[in-house]
Amino acid sequence: MCDEFINQGLVEDSRITRRTFGLIAAAAAGTAGAAVPASKVDEKDVLVKTPDGTADAVLFTPRKAGKFPAVLMWPDIMGLRPAFRELGRRLAGEGYVVLVPNPFYRSKRAPVLEGPIDFSNPATREVLFGYRKAMSDAGIVRDASAYLAFLDAQAKTNKRRKAGVQGYCMSGAFAFMAAAALPGRIAAIGSFHGGGLATKEPNSPHLLISKTSPGSRWLVLQAQNDDAQQPQVKDELKAAFAAAHRRATVEVYPANHGWCVPGGQAYDQVQAERAWSALLQLYRVALV
Repeated sequence: MCDEFINQGLVEDSRITRRTFGLIAAAAAGTAGAAVPASKVDEKDVLVKTPDGTADAVLFTPRKAGKFPAVLMWPDIMGLRPAFRELGRRLAGEGYVVLVPNPFYRSKRAPVLEGPIDFSNPATREVLFGYRKAMSDAGIVRDASAYLAFLDAQAKTNKRRKAGVQGYCMSGAFAFMAAAALPGRIAAIGSFHGGGLATKEPNSPHLLISKTSPGSRWLVLQAQNDDAQQPQVKDELKAAFAAAHRRATVEVYPANHGWCVPGGQAYDQVQAERAWSALLQLYRVALV
């Protein structure tokens, strides 16, 4: 669990559609989240020029003919690794041009840690938090702009359709920052067990909601243990979305921090598939 970046949830009632129910049932049977066939997606390690240097990243594009919406997928605090390659590949298989960057490129090329990552190890946390501290809010915004420009330069990106951004753990906040920095481009924002979304600091991400596109749609899915630690933040998030008149689905899931990331200790396949279904629905509706 990303202790420093644990976030809180805003509870709203949600409906489980037939499609979502089917995915949950499939997950329970072990058939959901299957690997995307190599024939469907092209995967390429790339370097992206940013104002602060050169970021290593991986680009996924649908192999079929056509042009597709762009999505920026920020990894969690453990960085760009096979689990996020899997998520990026899977999303591209649904018909999106996806970039998954190494958020810590200023400090080290991915993988930023070798071998299995034990987040319970204080030495591991110290290294990862050090990488995170090397990133300023302004730097994150510069990165997001560079990543979207890179996506828009791809032959298969449909620039006439809006772009999406999604984040996990620490990068849930990055998704908010990107949406506020690029309101004319980003129309769909997803945060999964995101951290630090509503704080008392003047740079709290929830204060950026009013700077995002008026037509943007939001999906903020929080972990039950994060919500249990700071339940008072729910009202702050709810008030910010309401005041900005943004359409947001925000829900606390019956799963713990990290439940969406394959292979992690907290991974919950049933609830991860439910979240995945909600993400795809968000993009189908908003990326037009």
